[in-house]
Amino acid sequence: MTTRTRILLALAGVAALIATAVVYTGLVGARNREAAATADTVTLNGPRYLFRSTADGERGRLATVAANDPGGARAVSNLACNRVYAAAGTGVCLRPENGLTTYQLVVVDAALAVQQEIPLVGLPNRARVSPGGHRVAWTVFVTGDSYNGGKFSTRAGMLDTASGVLEGTLEDFSVTVDGSPYQSADLNFWGITFAQDENRFFATMSTGNHRYLVEGDFSARTVRTVRDNVECPSLSPDGGRIAFKSAVDGDPAKGWRLSVLDLADGRVTPLAEERSVDDQPAWLDARTVAYGVPRGGGHSDVWAVPTDGSGAARLLIPEAESPSALNASR
Repeated sequence: MTTRTRILLALAGVAALIATAVVYTGLVGARNREAAATADTVTLNGPRYLFRSTADGERGRLATVAANDPGGARAVSNLACNRVYAAAGTGVCLRPENGLTTYQLVVVDAALAVQQEIPLVGLPNRARVSPGGHRVAWTVFVTGDSYNGGKFSTRAGMLDTASGVLEGTLEDFSVTVDGSPYQSADLNFWGITFAQDENRFFATMSTGNHRYLVEGDFSARTVRTVRDNVECPSLSPDGGRIAFKSAVDGDPAKGWRLSVLDLADGRVTPLAEERSVDDQPAWLDARTVAYGVPRGGGHSDVWAVPTDGSGAARLLIPEAESPSALNASR
């Protein structure tokens, strides 16, 4: 199956889901009212941390906690998500549609009022918002790619929040590998992270047996490889470093280690977290990243670790995952 055919099939699936979503207009309105009802207690204003709660009785619901007391009292909304993220008063929630085996990308404002809902083809995995809140990105797992033998592949999509226009997937972009134009049916992208200008971005691209860090340009619609064995990148507030996970000995079956890459000199600093972390880390500030660690039974905790390789991992927010810093310097 060619890349063009796969894209056309994916677009057809999206069109079908949009048609289905029209039937649920009443449900969408009810969700809007539900989200608005939480505005007095839960907002995307800081200084706070946003996360997905995994506590019994509130599992899956978007919540926040004071940045200076992350283990303290939390504000919990009625908005349930599989993955959350926010920046500059714009939030993104990846969630299942009620009564359907499909998912949605939901864009909310600072008061959690729903601004846009888009059907997704695939299982939600990653989500990011650009520093100025003008773009959102997401990753989903999909099946059906002939080259992959029925295993999961990924799609990474983007949305312009100002215009509401879908910007396609990274499979639409021109790819350069080690300085040469590259095309392959097995290209997969995931884990987009945005630069301050909201045009430049980084992501993971896989092809063959390689998982690359790629740098992209939205306006030019291009991506180019930067480094091998980098997954789920997260760009620092100053734009000079990338926190990421890498497969131990290049083998995902052995787990992942968190590290930080200095983009100027290529130096990689392993972080003090020694457990396998299968997450896209989030920068809390210039010196700290946070990430989710599952405990089993649907429960997770958010941990934090210094980005210079010093210190030790510490529990930041119990019963939480998918963190982001609100009103951080980004």
